[in-house]
Amino acid sequence: MKPGEEGMPEKKEQARRKTSPTQPEQSTRSGLDAAALERALIENLSALLARFPAFATTYDWYMALSYTVRDRLMQRWIRTVQSLQGHVKVACYLSAEFLMGPQLGNNLVNLGIEEEVRAATQALGVNLDELIAYEEEPGLGNGGLGRLAACYLDSLASLEMPAIGYGIRYEFGIFDQLIKDGWQVEVTDKWLQYGNPWELVRPEIAFYVKFGGHCEAKTDPQGRYTVRWVEGHQVKGVAYDTPILGYRVNTCDTLRLWKSEAVESFDFEDFNVGDYYGAVAEKTLSETLTKVLYPNDEPEVGKRLRLAQQYFFVSCSLQDMLRLLDLKGEPIERFPDLFAVQMNDTHPSIAVAELMRLLIDERGLPWEQAWDITVRTLAYTNHTLLPEALETWGLPLFQRLLPRPLEIIYEINRRFLADLRTRYPGDEPRIARMSLIDEHGERSVRMAHLATVGSHAVNGVAALHSELLKKTVLRDFHELWPERFANVTNGVTPRRFVVLSNPGLSHLLDAAVGPAWVTEMDRLKGLEAKAGDAGLQTECRRVKRFNKERLAHLIHERTGTTVDPDSMFDIQVKRIHEYKRQHLNALHIVALYNRIRHDPGFNPVPRTFIFGGKAAPGYHMAKLIIRLIGGIAEVVNRDPAVRDRLKVVFFPNFNVKNAHFVYPAADLSEQISTAGKEASGTGNMKFSMNGALTIGTLDGANVEIREEVGAENFFLFGLTAEEVLALKARGYDPRGYYEGNAELREAIALIESGVFSRGDRGLFAPLTSALLARDEYLVFADFGAYAERQREVDAAYRDPARWARMSILNVARMGKFSSDRSIREYAERIWGLSPVPVKLEA
Repeated sequence: MKPGEEGMPEKKEQARRKTSPTQPEQSTRSGLDAAALERALIENLSALLARFPAFATTYDWYMALSYTVRDRLMQRWIRTVQSLQGHVKVACYLSAEFLMGPQLGNNLVNLGIEEEVRAATQALGVNLDELIAYEEEPGLGNGGLGRLAACYLDSLASLEMPAIGYGIRYEFGIFDQLIKDGWQVEVTDKWLQYGNPWELVRPEIAFYVKFGGHCEAKTDPQGRYTVRWVEGHQVKGVAYDTPILGYRVNTCDTLRLWKSEAVESFDFEDFNVGDYYGAVAEKTLSETLTKVLYPNDEPEVGKRLRLAQQYFFVSCSLQDMLRLLDLKGEPIERFPDLFAVQMNDTHPSIAVAELMRLLIDERGLPWEQAWDITVRTLAYTNHTLLPEALETWGLPLFQRLLPRPLEIIYEINRRFLADLRTRYPGDEPRIARMSLIDEHGERSVRMAHLATVGSHAVNGVAALHSELLKKTVLRDFHELWPERFANVTNGVTPRRFVVLSNPGLSHLLDAAVGPAWVTEMDRLKGLEAKAGDAGLQTECRRVKRFNKERLAHLIHERTGTTVDPDSMFDIQVKRIHEYKRQHLNALHIVALYNRIRHDPGFNPVPRTFIFGGKAAPGYHMAKLIIRLIGGIAEVVNRDPAVRDRLKVVFFPNFNVKNAHFVYPAADLSEQISTAGKEASGTGNMKFSMNGALTIGTLDGANVEIREEVGAENFFLFGLTAEEVLALKARGYDPRGYYEGNAELREAIALIESGVFSRGDRGLFAPLTSALLARDEYLVFADFGAYAERQREVDAAYRDPARWARMSILNVARMGKFSSDRSIREYAERIWGLSPVPVKLEA
């Protein structure tokens, strides 16, 4: 339902909440009671949307309510900005992604006014839940990286930490996913087509970013070597701000996203001579920069655009920080004392070179002083051990697009290698490994190396990941600077992923341990002593059943498939990738299906297998895995032989909005990546917080989740990271595992027979052939252990009291995985940041 739809019911004559006769009427702009909110809704509907209630559409009411809620943020936002004046240090989080999710419901939770807003909308004959569901999701991220950044902004504000998130305002976000004939189809994500009521454009906060051209060196009258970058063209970056309110506090931090615009959007000279396209050519070219999230970087033009995006938002952000420093009236030497800049993965790592450029070329600092400021300011979070995800950029591309930053990288590297040769004389292999320039093949810039050399702190995102980081991809750097390396295990915000997503569980937890758990999740340990209580177990089952019914309704609405809420909901939702091993799950389903068909005495617990996630548009194998899941669903769901004992669903377009329904409904969480490949994962935390049990490998944060919840409450299987490396070193032969496991052989044979591909025996050949020949991610090696552990899952689910107890203990022991804990660790160990409580004027 979008603009132009038929109007909602007219205002009804209902009893309304009135302010008490002894209390003054609250302000229409800032009041939090139902009466003030109702007045504000009507006023905004009229003044901002030119509508009156009788003819207002869902769109009109949604926008009016969003503006009404945003008004309540304004005073807090202004007071927060005012509190940053003076000697207050600010965390600046640089991220190419911010997967924020819908804002309306989250802001109602954090303001604590959902009940009052519900009363106000009800009095106007409007359904609040419909308005919350109506909101478009900002598609400004691809998955865990962007969602982590959003969780961290929520925690920074909730902990009253001053912070600014810096990123890109993509006009078109991550694609919307459709499933047609079992295949993923990508559709443009037009999240901005009806406007965004939560953002404020700041046209006065704009910076110019250079690209191309050449550099001119000279010596100034004082004898200093200087460089002038003569750009090929410039782009203007304009700030768009979104307020990020903390939970039940007055701190309202800022998400500042940059939109690219032309320096001159219209050329009258071209227009007057009849070159109408040329008149707007610069505008078209410049605005392309922030059109789309993650362009396909296979072709050269895609690589160029992606590198340009990264430099653009980093340069705008650093220029903005220097502007804020000047507004504070502080000297440049104080920059590291007032700004802590965290680079979220390698995408913003060009910040090392760009901050040096700004300090040397624009501020006239000598190299040594600029380098000291840069290193003390910047910190780097690594999110991957996969070599292909550690960004490198070819030197020809870099030279053409960013000639001056490349010169600075060369100089950083020259000085760095000179220091290394002093420390490790004669060890040229080490020097080559650590160089910022990869000399093999097409020479390229190693962005992870640049980030590591230019930062005072480097952290991994789970204990296992951090250890592997120190032993593998950054081993040489850890040996050089062990003091720089740390671990900060990821976390997720319980405000969005429990309070907002799972209100039934939230109310249950409030009653059991008190409402303070929302910001002090360790208080949930108070549930441990009650885990065996029959009454609490019954209530937990009731909440879970409601959440499963809610998801079942959505599945039927989106896919047409009917699923049974009384079946076990076995869920795997995450980006589709071979290392995440959705195909291991699929092979197990085929094996179960085979056994049900051929063994009349086999009677497994009824299960609904739910998959969700997007495959990168150019990643054919991931798309083939989606097609396999769809093919299995098509056959299994129609086969009367399984009698609803198995259902398979691919739930399309998994995003934050849909996650609100998925995580609370899960009985079993599939976290089955190859050990040593997943940096952390955060979906595993969201599932466990909502009472799902985990079947998983010792990978990423699974290790710590298992430690916290107890080994007996976690279904562990599979090779460890060390065993994976050892097996590969010995020479892994997947065919040996295939020949030795009858269930696996029969599953592969059924796939190859064309049963799941409408008779096309060759459709899944690339997948099965890759598994039989290489099996890069050891699916076959772990299949037997996975299937055996799934049988134990089946047995546990047959005992409702045992399952409920395990589920409650998972919830009770998830305190460590709140993003509040993660942010406290960053603040104390890396940023040197302290809370700055914000007080409102009376």
